[in-house]
Amino acid sequence: MKKKEKENQEEKEEEEEEEMSVERIFEGKEVPSWREQLTVRASVVSFVLSVLFTFIVMKFNLTTGIIPSLNVSAGLLGFFFVSVWTKFLDKSGLLKQPFTRQENTVIQTCVVASSGIAFSGGFGSYLFGMSQVIAKQSENAGGNKEYKNPTVAWMIGFLFVVSFLGLFSVVPLRKIMIVDFRLTYPSGTATAHLINSFHTPRGAKLAKKQVRVLGKYFSFSFLWGFFQWFFAAGDDCGFAGFPTFGLKAYKYKFFFDFSATYVGVGMICPYIVNISLLVGGILSWGLMWPLIETRKGDWYPADLPSSNIRGLQGYKIFIAIATILGDGLYNFFKVLGQTLLGLFYQLQYKNMSGVPPIEDRSSPRSSSTSYNDTRRTQIFLKDQIPTSFAIGGYIAIAAISMATLPHIFPQLKWYYILVIYLVAPTMAFCNAYGCGLTDWSLASTYGMLAIFIIGAWAGAAHGGVIAGLAACGVMMNIVSTASDLMQDFKTGYLTLASPRSMFVSQFIGTAMGCVISPCVFWLFYKAFADLGQSGSEYPAPYALVFHNMAVLGVEGISNLPKNCFTLCCVFFGAAILVNLVRDTVGRKRAQFIPIPMAMAIPFYLGPYFAIDMCVGSLILFIWQRINKAKAEAFGPAVASGLICGEGIWTLPSSILALAGIKQPICMKFLSRATNARADKFLGA
Repeated sequence: MKKKEKENQEEKEEEEEEEMSVERIFEGKEVPSWREQLTVRASVVSFVLSVLFTFIVMKFNLTTGIIPSLNVSAGLLGFFFVSVWTKFLDKSGLLKQPFTRQENTVIQTCVVASSGIAFSGGFGSYLFGMSQVIAKQSENAGGNKEYKNPTVAWMIGFLFVVSFLGLFSVVPLRKIMIVDFRLTYPSGTATAHLINSFHTPRGAKLAKKQVRVLGKYFSFSFLWGFFQWFFAAGDDCGFAGFPTFGLKAYKYKFFFDFSATYVGVGMICPYIVNISLLVGGILSWGLMWPLIETRKGDWYPADLPSSNIRGLQGYKIFIAIATILGDGLYNFFKVLGQTLLGLFYQLQYKNMSGVPPIEDRSSPRSSSTSYNDTRRTQIFLKDQIPTSFAIGGYIAIAAISMATLPHIFPQLKWYYILVIYLVAPTMAFCNAYGCGLTDWSLASTYGMLAIFIIGAWAGAAHGGVIAGLAACGVMMNIVSTASDLMQDFKTGYLTLASPRSMFVSQFIGTAMGCVISPCVFWLFYKAFADLGQSGSEYPAPYALVFHNMAVLGVEGISNLPKNCFTLCCVFFGAAILVNLVRDTVGRKRAQFIPIPMAMAIPFYLGPYFAIDMCVGSLILFIWQRINKAKAEAFGPAVASGLICGEGIWTLPSSILALAGIKQPICMKFLSRATNARADKFLGA
């Protein structure tokens, strides 16, 4: 027993030593030039994975709006595909260039940039929120008829003129953010450690095992999605309509819908996020909506359809909006304060102490860590991207955008766009800096601010709703791309990937995303006739939320049903208060306090997907209790397989729908009384 403990201790010390001197491990390997890091095989693999991940992100966009981090999956699959490719070429004697960690980084960057357009492009929020389908659902007595239906041509054009500005806005600050300030960028750092480990002998062996596990659960998830398809021939049919906790609970969205995707998402998301979702679902669908329903005829007309925003639907949407705004604004000012404070200390004490304030002063800097930093800084500063190129690119694209966007959206005047582009670099810097400190991108919050400011400026008489939503898209794309690029620069810094290759990879990935994402969305749009409608398979909840934000910004609180504004104020204040408590009680206690933003998501959708995610959390929790090491090593691979398998099933299911091939069976669950009446009717 003592011998085994000693071996484990030695292994642990060896791992710690490797982590501290990672660049010593790669010291004998030549760093390829930035052009050699951009290979043809990297482009091919990036394109294939971009299509795969765009389908997955689009499904999340159009179902719940919760987008988990797919960086681990992208890194794993990128490593697997290129490893197989190079192994085959090596055996045939045709291998000219070995697979390096820099090339792995380029692939991961390109895939994340491309699939990220599926989120920042607004296909589940502001862009689809302009459509007639969404406008009809939020139509009020005043008759708001503003809409712009999606087409592939204008969506691609719009994305091409707004998606690249963020790349140029923060490029001049990369040295300050990464080298001088030493910002953490947790996701970028974690991805770099993952890629570095893959390219060591021990890491490559583990990566192959992880890919096998991912492939196994990918196959299971895909086949499970295929199996479920046969039983879903109508509304409320199939396993997704299984009344797990009884028919009364099912009416209020409390059921397990057997979604492998959201079980996998639950395994990736922190426990507190999943619990927050469930608490929000219980609070809204378990308590509030049943109580408000009892006020039918008093608080709102009893004859209104369930989808009318002057009825119960209005409480669901606007209370969720108030909670999201409260949480978003609190975190906006919190991160802004941290940004300004960090900058103050950086500028005030850098020359005095010589140690950046972001770095932990309590831990000694070993010689191996110093070697890592020296080596990484040397490579990072080697291939400079000229500041004049970044500024010139920003001005050129901004000018093109100002000339073309008013033709796509006549309501969005050129001077609105000019104001956005004047303030956008500052916003992009704040979001990139705050993301480096907290790993939290507030792109949606900046977009919401643009909705209210530009929408109110334009006014109801001059298309304020469409102008606000389009302005949201412009702002969101700039600040989201800026933070993503800085995360990638951090990954590149830690893997010795050239900033030029990273920038080019991000540029290529963004260009891919500007074409792939609209095409994938168009496939969904044409394949599913009820896309965006409440209660459908793809309700696109955030599209309705963003549309109603624009309506609220333009027309004020006249759309709200009785007492709704009071409840909105209560939840807006509660979101701020809960966040304040979370930040003051300390990290240990904060992990038991729900997150308001996560609580708000089920207000409109219901808690069914939160139940799936909590099942994922429970599986991971039990697995960690049984074997913590295996759970940590293979948990992300299992989760990624579950997400990718059922996610990619949406491609063949969409093609089947377009071909007019319907499911053959409707598996439905009825109460005893309803079943008796159905039997009697059929018997007659």
